[in-house]
Amino acid sequence: MKLHITSETGRLRTVVLGWPYSPGRTPSLEETFDSKSYESVLHGVYPEEEDIIREMSAFEKILKKYDVDVLRPSPVPNCNQVFSRDVGFVIDDKIIVSNIIPDRQEEIDAYEDIYRQIHYKQIYNLPEAVHVEGGDVILYKDFIFLGQYNFPDYSQVKTARTNRLAVDYLKMIFPERTILPLNLLKSDTDPYEGILHLDCTFMPVGRDKAIIYRRGFMNPRDAQHLIDIFGQENVFEITTEEMYAMNSNVFSISEDVVVVEEHFYRLIRHLRDKWGMTVETVPYREISKMGGLLRCSTLPLRRD
Repeated sequence: MKLHITSETGRLRTVVLGWPYSPGRTPSLEETFDSKSYESVLHGVYPEEEDIIREMSAFEKILKKYDVDVLRPSPVPNCNQVFSRDVGFVIDDKIIVSNIIPDRQEEIDAYEDIYRQIHYKQIYNLPEAVHVEGGDVILYKDFIFLGQYNFPDYSQVKTARTNRLAVDYLKMIFPERTILPLNLLKSDTDPYEGILHLDCTFMPVGRDKAIIYRRGFMNPRDAQHLIDIFGQENVFEITTEEMYAMNSNVFSISEDVVVVEEHFYRLIRHLRDKWGMTVETVPYREISKMGGLLRCSTLPLRRD
């Protein structure tokens, strides 16, 4: 299998879409891994399997409409396999297997059939001390934007998924790229005050545009640096309520086509009317209650 990912918006050819069936029971508060799931369990609104299946099926239908080759992980009974972006990510012609929370090891094992189709020299298993998840890795031109949490209490924060060692490791593998680490605000219990992954506060779209939530970064200068890279006129800034709903977690099929949750009305109008993009909308509100959205559900393997 050929791997080739150099951007977030190149024409998509092959992607792994998560698996919606048999996600297991609703977790307890102590078993949740992120603040959105914590809130959903606390208020008794954690999604049901039938809703997860319905929403992911709608997303798969859109991908196939554009002739994308959609792969799926092997089914694991009673295991939440929706968010394939956490499991790994591709940069250039290399796939990096994430060191995710130990309780989720079964999810990685479900990708063995896919990894067998990839040359072993292109598969990178991270050293134990290096933590990075795909949601924290965003590609744009020569940049690797990397969400991280570089503070002494890293091991005590559940939503801290990418550490400082990941920056050094990726620099070693991709010396020709500019890696820009960005410290994210974190909260294990309040989805209005914490950012799980970088794609929950920032996402490039089109050729040179970006969606950004300024307050998602520990240092306001990091947000301003991103805006300066794209240019203020090319940035759509989202509100706290829109961040909570995960407006930045869209998924591009190409530079001209982007998939967006159907309730993101202000963003949809801007993408269509201001930036002239084709916007495909899907229902994904129930899945968002588990702490992820469209980009989180995908592991792209090949783009033009």
